[in-house]
Amino acid sequence: MTTNNKPGGEAANTNHSSATAGEDLVRIGEMAKNYDVTLRTLRFYEDKGLLAPKREGSTRLYTRRDRTRLKLILLGRKVGFSLREVKQLIDLYDPSGSNAKQLRLVLEKSEKQLGRLRKQRSELDEAIDELSAHMVRVRQSLAEKPESRSAAAN
Repeated sequence: MTTNNKPGGEAANTNHSSATAGEDLVRIGEMAKNYDVTLRTLRFYEDKGLLAPKREGSTRLYTRRDRTRLKLILLGRKVGFSLREVKQLIDLYDPSGSNAKQLRLVLEKSEKQLGRLRKQRSELDEAIDELSAHMVRVRQSLAEKPESRSAAAN
C-alpha cells in the first residue's frame, strides 16, 4: 500500500483521525475492517509485541509500518507459521540494512514450512481417496439390499 498525502491520493480518500508530520494514521476500527480481523486480534498482536500503534489518549493509531507488519503477520499465519516465528522474522528487519539475514531466515523457514504443507496435502489427498472409496463401497452395499431401498423411499 502506498501512502501519499497529495490531494486526490490515497491519503485524501481515507478517514484519518490524525496525522503528525504527514504520517498516515488509521484508527483501530478501520484497521480491523481493512484487514478483516477483530479488534481483539489487533490488541492481542499488540500485547505480543507484533504491533506498536501510537496512542492519542486511549485511541490506538496505526502507522504504515503497523499496516505492513499486520500484512506480514496475516501472511505468516495463513501459511502456517507460529506467531513466535512471525515475530522473529519481522524483528530482524533493519530499515537501514541489507536485511540479508532476515531474507535467508525467511527462505529457510519457508522451505521447511512448504515441506510440511506438502506432506499435509499428501496425507489429506490419501484420506480423501480412502474415504471416497469407502463411500462407494457403502453405496454399493446399500444398493444391493432391498430393505434399504424401501426404507429410503419412506
